[in-house]
Amino acid sequence: MVGNSAGRAFVGSFTSAGGLGITAAAVDRDTGALTVLGSTDAVPDPSFLAIGARDGETVLYAVGESAPGVAAAFSADGDVPALLGSVQAVGGDGPTHLALAANHLVTANYTSGSVTALPVLDDGALGPASDVLRYEGSGPDPDRQEGPHAHQVLADPSGAWVVGVDLGTDAVRVCALDPATGSLTLHSETALRPGTGPRHLAFHPSGSLAYVLGELEPVLTVCRWDAAAGRLDVLGEAPVLPEDVEAADDAGRTYPSEVVVAHDGRFLWTANRGHDSISVLTLDESGEKAALVATVGCGGHWPRDLTLDPSGQWLYAANERSGNVSWFAVDAQTGIPRHAGSIDVPAASCVVLL
Repeated sequence: MVGNSAGRAFVGSFTSAGGLGITAAAVDRDTGALTVLGSTDAVPDPSFLAIGARDGETVLYAVGESAPGVAAAFSADGDVPALLGSVQAVGGDGPTHLALAANHLVTANYTSGSVTALPVLDDGALGPASDVLRYEGSGPDPDRQEGPHAHQVLADPSGAWVVGVDLGTDAVRVCALDPATGSLTLHSETALRPGTGPRHLAFHPSGSLAYVLGELEPVLTVCRWDAAAGRLDVLGEAPVLPEDVEAADDAGRTYPSEVVVAHDGRFLWTANRGHDSISVLTLDESGEKAALVATVGCGGHWPRDLTLDPSGQWLYAANERSGNVSWFAVDAQTGIPRHAGSIDVPAASCVVLL
């Protein structure tokens, strides 16, 4: 067994595309390098993962991006994650993201356009779904926005709210989650520019700003977050790719996937599928202005996820179609990542780190 002090990573992958399920790896904190320890395919298509803890032990949570969709908990202190309790139905199809909030696991169900809450039991396992909140609406893209498509859910920095990003309706929704009953209640909704197709959101370290990344248009929407009111207000937009890339036709279209903010709030990175790059944006002192300064290769093809390690020194890209996870050393002065290595992980979809 490799202890947590050595660093751990967990990689999700699409079993339906030849992936191994959840792969565990040791992390060398000095070099950023990953070394595969083992894998489990106990859940189909575990496209996204989240880390929690119970009684000092690491618990790993996964969605199964299937129809019907499922979620599961794993004991993650051994070399290979071991299923903890029962796999639970989420009451929706195609769950793509998950987060821990108010003693519950919340999933974003892309295909059915809904958000589900499942209670976390005393041992870290999951109980049956306590509530399913269904989104409504559509957007201008007839192929991708014919209805709601919940793509991400996360707890806000204050822990008071659950924030959901809906690609299908160009909206971010704020919900209240009752920790006692597990019920979800829609609190507020913020409309983004039609057709941008918001995919993921990341908060500024100050907790007062949020950055929403578009998938259907390579644009970053900067928002002010008011935790007291549970409200998100749009401040402006910034491109995440150079103009000549933005103007490309459908054959060269780019689909941004993930947004990550530096721990000190000076930089922001996005992963860009199609362009197969990582964009580097600088943030001004207020955090309200973002400016694109560079793009670098992602170390593979179709980067579906991007993750910053706890030290802020290493950035990891899960490259789905090339089947590998690449890591990059982050320049502390410029924020520009330098490719440092990779490992093979077929159909890689996400990376989470301890």
